[in-house]
Amino acid sequence: MNDRATRSGARLAAVQALYQMELTGQGADEAVFEFVEHRFGREPETGMAGGIDEDFFARLVRGVPEHQVEVDDGIAKVLSADWRLSRIDSILRAILRAAAFELISAKDVPAKAVIDVYVDVAHAFFTGDEPSFVNAALDRLARAKRAPEFGEVPPDDELQF
Repeated sequence: MNDRATRSGARLAAVQALYQMELTGQGADEAVFEFVEHRFGREPETGMAGGIDEDFFARLVRGVPEHQVEVDDGIAKVLSADWRLSRIDSILRAILRAAAFELISAKDVPAKAVIDVYVDVAHAFFTGDEPSFVNAALDRLARAKRAPEFGEVPPDDELQF
């Protein structure tokens, strides 16, 4: 399995773990252990069979809560004025949080690739407008955080985090 496929699986699993953590109050280390020991390679029906980049998965799952304030502030700033992060579906929140953390921390992954893979993750959970919402929010966030990758000057406003 190639690196891209193992990272894609890690992203999908990280979103599921972040969702589970939000619902149960489970900590990141506990979630990482549960997924690595009990799910990876054992759940073909969820797409978690086979190769998953476990280190990348753990980095995402641990990184979101470690940088929760920065991640949530960044997401909140790209939402419409009448939307609050708490109003967003919990799966969408997990997708946006994992992607925002990756935009902040994984400079080795191009911003457009981060957006594309998390839109794909959104398609794994939703058939409606949610993937388009994820695309729009992450595009705005990426342009604020990684403006040079888009040939733009970094913003001097509140979107820079």
